[in-house]
Amino acid sequence: MDLTTKQKAYFALSVTSIVWGTSWVASRFAVQSAPALQVSATRQLIAGVLFAGFFLLKGEKLPNPKQMLWLAGMSILLFVFANGLATVGVKFISSGLAALIAALYPLSVVVIEKIFFKNRKIGWVTFLGIVLGITGIAIVFYDNAFHHQGPNYWIGILVSVIAMLSWSVGTIIISRKQINLNPYYAIGWEMIFASLFLFAGAAVTGNLVSFSTFPAQTWYAIGYLVMMGSLIAVVAFLYTMKHLEASVAALYAYVNPIVAIVIGSFLIKEPLTKEIIIGSCITLIGVYLVNQSLRKQKSA
Repeated sequence: MDLTTKQKAYFALSVTSIVWGTSWVASRFAVQSAPALQVSATRQLIAGVLFAGFFLLKGEKLPNPKQMLWLAGMSILLFVFANGLATVGVKFISSGLAALIAALYPLSVVVIEKIFFKNRKIGWVTFLGIVLGITGIAIVFYDNAFHHQGPNYWIGILVSVIAMLSWSVGTIIISRKQINLNPYYAIGWEMIFASLFLFAGAAVTGNLVSFSTFPAQTWYAIGYLVMMGSLIAVVAFLYTMKHLEASVAALYAYVNPIVAIVIGSFLIKEPLTKEIIIGSCITLIGVYLVNQSLRKQKSA
C-alpha cells in the first residue's frame, strides 16, 4: 500500500524531530575527545561543501560580492556563534539542558523585538509563556547544578545562552531582510564561511589539533551530524514545511529537547530526574504558549 503525501510528511516530521534531537547527543559525543570549535568547523565545512556543491552542479551561479558579504555576516550569527558556541556548550553541560536552552529562542525573539523594535505586543498569554519558559529552565538548571562534574559548568551555560541569543538575532534579521538566493544554497555558503571563521577561532585559542588525533567516536559523530543532522533532517524539514501546516511542522521544536534528554540519559548516562522532567515540560509549555500567541497575532 502506497503512502499518501500527508503520511510521508508526518514521517518526515518524525525524522526531523528525532534526528535534530539526537544531534545534541552526537555533538556531546564528538567533543568529549576533540576541540569543540574544530569539531563544529569540520562539520560545517563538509556539510557546506555538499550543500553548495549540489546547487552549483545544478547550475546555480556564484553569489555576487554583495551576497557574499551578507552570507559571511549571517554565518557569524547562525553558525559561528549559534552552532559553534552550542557545540562548545555541550562539552560542559548535558545535551538535554543545551537543547532546552536552544528551544527558548522564540521567547528571546519576542523580548528582543519588544525592546529594540517596539513592534511586538506582549499579551498575557505571551507573558505567561515567557515566565513558564524561564521557570522550567531554572528548575532543570538547578537540578543539573547538583549533578554536573568539573569547574566549567557555568561556561557551558553562558555559551549556550549566547548561542541561543545569536540564533534569535539572526532569525530576526532574516525575517526583515532577504537576499535573492535559494535559502538552502545560501545555507551551504554560510556553513563554508562559518567553517573558516571557526577554524581561525580554534587556531587563535590554541584549540586546533591534528585530525589524526581525533578518535573514531568523534569521526562517527561528525559523520552523523553531517549526513543526518545537516542534510537528511534539513531535507525532511523542507518536505514537512511544504506539505503540512506550519503549526504542525513546528512540533519538532518541542520534541527535540525530549529526545535529547532521553537519549542522553541512556547513551551517556546524563542525569534524568523528576525535577528535570518537570522543568522540561514547563519550559516546552511556555514555548508552545509563546508560539501560539505569535501565530494569533500574525493571523489577526
